[in-house]
Order: sequence, then structure tokens, then C-alpha cells
Amino acid sequence: MKFEKKSLKFLEKYLNTSSPTGYEHKGQEVWMDYIRPYVDKIEVDHYGTCYGIINPDAQFKVVIEAHADEISWYVNYITDEGLIYVIRNGGSDQTIAPSKVVHIHGENGIVKGVFGWPAIHTRTNQNEPVPKIENIFIDCGATTKKEVEEMGIYVGCMITYPDEFFEMNDRYFVCRALDNRIGGFMIAEVARLLKENKKTIPFGLYITNSVQEEVGLYGADMIADTIKPNIAIVTDVTHDTTTPMIEKKKEGDQKCGDGPVVFFAPSVHHVIRELIIDTAKTKKIPFQRAAASRATGTDTDAFAHSNGGVPSALISLPLRYMHTTVEMVSKEDVGNVIKLIYETILKIKPEMKLKYH
Repeated sequence: MKFEKKSLKFLEKYLNTSSPTGYEHKGQEVWMDYIRPYVDKIEVDHYGTCYGIINPDAQFKVVIEAHADEISWYVNYITDEGLIYVIRNGGSDQTIAPSKVVHIHGENGIVKGVFGWPAIHTRTNQNEPVPKIENIFIDCGATTKKEVEEMGIYVGCMITYPDEFFEMNDRYFVCRALDNRIGGFMIAEVARLLKENKKTIPFGLYITNSVQEEVGLYGADMIADTIKPNIAIVTDVTHDTTTPMIEKKKEGDQKCGDGPVVFFAPSVHHVIRELIIDTAKTKKIPFQRAAASRATGTDTDAFAHSNGGVPSALISLPLRYMHTTVEMVSKEDVGNVIKLIYETILKIKPEMKLKYH
């Protein structure tokens, strides 16, 4: 899949910009700068969810949505010896932490630190320690608590990983926080294609990049009540279950490179889902199917259950190694998600029947 140079430049800058839950503003600025030429209006709510609007005066409203935040850590406790203990901000995985470099976002700017771990030589003849929230710690080179605080580091400071974007084997995009800034990239590309292809749509389109998904879908919950859409199409990531140690009987059968994943779930509206599937078949876009029993665990649920019920659907992107610093997605799949959302948008009509019969 070939992407425009300006699109890849945006993707790299966007992914490399830290956007932890509750502190998404720097990433949102990058995202808004990119979509500005492709929309008629941009709005930002009180907590930082951004949305660009095409046809802002239209009564019928369609949302395409992703979430902007990435998992991270909070400084929770500083020892007298200058070591830092943490708590999660989102679904951060303690097992990948040991030996990772981190950026501590202090009051005086970013301070580098490392998640320390005892050497293998010192762990012989004892029960192998397992990384836990209680025993992982950050060393920022200080020897006292006072020294840490003089660096501008206090309880509540945000901690992120600095791992940056790259392409692998001309097949994958790799980076931390592809979950789900790759979604923000994809919906931004839909806006670009609509503008550059001079397409007109008979409704208001709200390209929405929500905050705080990783801690409870809160940004989507708030913005759904603000926009009050008639339809919502959400994109997020899902697991590539062909990777080792994932049980397909539990997690389903999805694979990077086999196309977007269309979800079946109680919160997924039948009419919107079938419109998406019909679009994929008509336009010969490869797609996969997945099921979620109670909730999708994505912003789809927040939109679907808002405002008395908003017809919503979920198009997911298969991803390897979720919530690590080496998340991987297929470039081909990224292109096909963009195409599927774009082509589905062109099929939506305000007069379409949305009630079940």
C-alpha cells in the first residue's frame, strides 16, 4: 500500500508526539493542524476531544471516530533514595517495563529515566521475580527524594515511552501507541480524500478524535452528548490472533494483512454493519468478521448507548503486540480501513431507514 508523502510525514509526527490519557493536547494539536485544510470547522471540547466538521450546518450528523490517547504511567511514590514507583494510566503492561527507557514529564520539562531490574546473575537460586506494579521502579539517576524533586518530578507526573515510528519490511507500521493514533490517522485520511476528490455529502460529517478511551471511554461518552449524532462509525484496533500465546477459541480469528475487521456485538447496529459489509463486497475490499459478547470495549459502546441510542458500528484494524512499545499493523490493512470508511460514508443517506423491522 502506497501512501502520500504528506500523509506519512503526518503519521510519523503524530505517533512520535506523546499523547497520554488526560494529557492528549500535544498530539491533538498535530492532528488538528493536519485536518484543517480538509474540513469546514474545528471544535475542541473542555477535556480535549477534537473534531473537524464537514457541512456544520446540516441537521443529519454522522460521526467517524477514533481515540487519541496512549497508555502511560503516573509517578505514585518517590523513595528517600530517589527511586520512583508508579501506577497505571490506562492498560500499561508491567511485564514489558524492566529495562525500558522512559520520559518523565516533569515541571521543568522531560527527564529521562529507566525501569531498573536486577541482573540475571543475582537472581540465581531463588524464585524468579515477576514484574509487578509493586516491584517495578524508575531510576532517574538521583540518590535522594530531594534531588528527584529538584528535577521537577513530583507525584502525579506523567511517564511515557519514547519509542518511535518505523516501517518494517515495507509491510508493517511499527510504533508504540498505534492503539489508537493509527485510527486518528485513518479518519483524517478519509477527510483528506473527500476534500481532494471533491466529494459532496448530504449530511454533516464529524471527524472525531476522542480522549480518555484507555481509562473508560470517557471522551467518547462526553462528545457523543455534545454532537448528538444520527450515526457513528468507530475505528479502533483489535488483536492479530495468529501471534503466539493467543487463544483463538477465546479471542477469535483475525490476522494482519487479511483486511479490516467488522464486529458483531449488541452495541453494533445491524443496518450500519450491513451497509459496511455490503460496501466491502461491492468495492472488493477484503474484510474479516469478529464477535464481542457483551461489549466491544471500544468507543462504539459509548456512542451506541448515548442520547437514547445512536446507530453505531465498529471497523477494527488487526494489530500485533497491543499495549507494548512495538505494536504492529499491516500497511495494506490501514489503506483498506481508510477505503472502507470512505466508501461507506459515500453510501449514507439521511433518509435511510435505521429502525429494525
